[in-house]
Amino acid sequence: MNSSALACATGGPSRTTHKLSRRLDQALHPTVFIDKDGTLIENVPYNVDPDRITLSEGAGEAVGELMELGYRIVVVTNQPGVALGLFDARALKGVEQRIRELLAAYGAKLDGFIWCPHAPDDNGRPTCDCRKPRPGMLERAAHDMRLDLSRSWMVGDILDDVEAGCRASCRTVLIDNGNETCWERGPLRNPHYIVDDWVSVARTIANLTPRAQRKRVTELA
Repeated sequence: MNSSALACATGGPSRTTHKLSRRLDQALHPTVFIDKDGTLIENVPYNVDPDRITLSEGAGEAVGELMELGYRIVVVTNQPGVALGLFDARALKGVEQRIRELLAAYGAKLDGFIWCPHAPDDNGRPTCDCRKPRPGMLERAAHDMRLDLSRSWMVGDILDDVEAGCRASCRTVLIDNGNETCWERGPLRNPHYIVDDWVSVARTIANLTPRAQRKRVTELA
């Protein structure tokens, strides 16, 4: 029973209810951060046409399952096309809205959609703190949305996603769908788990989600 239902059932919010509400508001939330292109949606380079956006196979169902486990869902995506002048930043609003519509068909939703507009340097290295493999987007989300990075996950299709997750103290899942071609390994570029598809992503995270977290979600439903 959530706090609103409790208040109705007792004829008004009690002191205990207020304390519960404050604890829930102050709690840090476990989160699944998800890369966009090639992970959540099919990879179409520099695409901002909503009509060309499709979810990756199994992604909608998996995101819904992760939500039921008590995870917030936040997209973190590099969008260098803005800096390169390939599209206007405002076009990403349409992209976000289309993704939200596609997820809604599975009863799923996003809690955040964060993007880095900066291009890498000539050697492919970030010129900012937010572009993956740096962890700036995850850390910003954690600060703004009260997220618990130590109980969170980063899901992506390349090792830059993995490194960003590791730098932010998240556990990481790499979907090995052929999009990573370099495999430049290192201490921060070794995925905690490598899987083939979104079904396996959901299963892996579900198996490692604490029972206490699942119980709390059930109680608040």
